[in-house]
Amino acid sequence: MARVLIAGCGYVGSVLGQGLAASGHAVWGLRRSPSKESDAFRLLCGDLTKVEALRDVLPEELDFVVHAASPRLAAGGSVEEAYRAVYLDGLSNLLRVLLEREHRPRRVFFVSSTSVYGQKRGEWVDEDSPTHPARKTGDILLLAERLLEASDLPGTTLRLGGIYGPGRTRLIDSVRSGRAVVATGAPHYTNRIHRDDAARALQHLIEFENPAPVCLGVDCEPAAEQEVLRFLADRLAVEPPRRAAPDESSPMRRAGSKRCRNRRLLETGFEFTYPSYREGYASMI
Repeated sequence: MARVLIAGCGYVGSVLGQGLAASGHAVWGLRRSPSKESDAFRLLCGDLTKVEALRDVLPEELDFVVHAASPRLAAGGSVEEAYRAVYLDGLSNLLRVLLEREHRPRRVFFVSSTSVYGQKRGEWVDEDSPTHPARKTGDILLLAERLLEASDLPGTTLRLGGIYGPGRTRLIDSVRSGRAVVATGAPHYTNRIHRDDAARALQHLIEFENPAPVCLGVDCEPAAEQEVLRFLADRLAVEPPRRAAPDESSPMRRAGSKRCRNRRLLETGFEFTYPSYREGYASMI
């Protein structure tokens, strides 16, 4: 049994906590403002951006710590400020408090994103590919990754693709309503992972002996946006999305076009419940 802290117990972190607790681990979930109790593990109230508050609330003698927090946009604040507060400052504060303790965790896990890659022509990328983020938010995530890498604590970064699953039906809704469009030009490749597989991948790496410093958390099939949209239209029994006009954008065009390999994760023995978008979206429809 391990003692695990999940800093940021939201969409993925809460499922991770439930899975760890069900496997017999002692789990604490840190939230800014716990609004509900968990039957599976203990919730703590704490703010990653306030180091003194972390000193007061973090349990002693932790074996593993997972930074899975997500940014919250404050009134009048920018997205970049929210990212910096949670990912860079928050991780820095967490590492600082952990390093002050006599009993240090065996490993710290940081949940990052495939947005640290800037490739946009459908290139294949893996953990060793160049990282040149196209946006400031990706720059901040990459700085946080390097902060963990430079710390005196063993660390592993899991770069997740687009997370979808229960409650996240934006793409399904856009196809059902006829609002989805397919952009013209070269195929635009997307990478994703179902929420439950993201949580299971984190638990697998926690329980795996000496995981690599960086792993890609994506399913087994990067897919062109038009394939995904047409699959959803077929499953929903609606008209396939039309081609976009020159001034229209598709719902998937927020990130660069790249194809992420998950070979390193698979080599650890991890098995996906939803190996592609087909199984994942079919379970939601």
